[in-house]
Amino acid sequence: MIQPPPAATGSLPPLVEPGPELAPDREARYSRTAQLPGFGLLAQRRLRAARVLVIGAGGLGSAVLPLLASTGFGTIGIVDDDRVEASNLPRQNIHTPASLGRSKVASAVDAVRALDDETTVVAVPERLTSGNALELFERFDLVLDGSDNFPTRYLVDDAASLSGIPVVWGAVHQTGGQAGVSWRARGPVYRDLFPVPPEPGSIPSCAEAGALPSVCATVGSIMVSEAIKLVTGTGDPLLGRVVVHDALAATFRELRYERDPEAAPVTGLIDYDLFCGVEAAISPAELHARLLAGEPHVLLDVREPWEADIAEIPGSLLVPLDVIRSDAPGVAARLGDEPLVIVCHKGIRAETARELLAGAGAPGLVLSGGIDAWSRDVDPSLPRY
Repeated sequence: MIQPPPAATGSLPPLVEPGPELAPDREARYSRTAQLPGFGLLAQRRLRAARVLVIGAGGLGSAVLPLLASTGFGTIGIVDDDRVEASNLPRQNIHTPASLGRSKVASAVDAVRALDDETTVVAVPERLTSGNALELFERFDLVLDGSDNFPTRYLVDDAASLSGIPVVWGAVHQTGGQAGVSWRARGPVYRDLFPVPPEPGSIPSCAEAGALPSVCATVGSIMVSEAIKLVTGTGDPLLGRVVVHDALAATFRELRYERDPEAAPVTGLIDYDLFCGVEAAISPAELHARLLAGEPHVLLDVREPWEADIAEIPGSLLVPLDVIRSDAPGVAARLGDEPLVIVCHKGIRAETARELLAGAGAPGLVLSGGIDAWSRDVDPSLPRY
């Protein structure tokens, strides 16, 4: 039996004032959208005046950026500090094989401009941090968060709360995904839904768990629909609601949540790596400096043998994570007393290994960003996968 839909929370006032009248060729271009009930050219002018910032040019970014450009958003900012790798291409289809090795932002900018050369594109080829987030957010009306790590998600949510702008967020894991809207001025935010980040290493990264390319497209499409609704003041936005998609079951379900009355107010930005429990880390540049200085160390690589065959840091000791899980005390006993640095592809497995070995009496540091960051920042001759 089909159940009636939940009661709508109602549309919100338009986020953006309409821009100037559209030129005749632009009116013709957007005619099929403008004829939608309750939309019209006035809504299209709001989209043309809107400034949207996209965090991440990966799987979700690749889904939302072409839609934003072709829908008619006038200004699109793109934030990402990564480069295009071969393993990105199946789900990050804004990039092509010709983009391998390029900055993801540069590749994405070219794709957006190919769709609409009148779109203003703001390229930010750097990592979003507590030091640049607030200044950057001041230049935009809303944020679409397609990041792939929890420190960035909490940073985006807090920075948006302090800036007074809404966030449309999405997340993808294997064959499912989620999307929602966070807006402190109008309702609950991401912190109300997830007040405490998950334990480090408890949720595998995309590199470890995989992601179905079509799920990125589905969740990204939902995110763009939410952005359109917020900018134009149409429809019922996902404020206080989360859409959860399971591609294998071909289902969508909705979760509702409210503001946490006991949540501490956000008064400033913090160290989000520390907040998310990934403080026991060393940067590639710092590790490189220590190695050049000849400081003693044990470099423990917890990836699989096939990954080490692709790329490894010279002098590493390969002990896959499953071996550590099965006998952490035994591995810890064989490591000796020299300072321990643990390496994996992106850092997630290394954090799990760090916790296991620390509990067995062998504390260590995680190489921040893993061998992927090492090949980007220290040794570009290493293949990236």
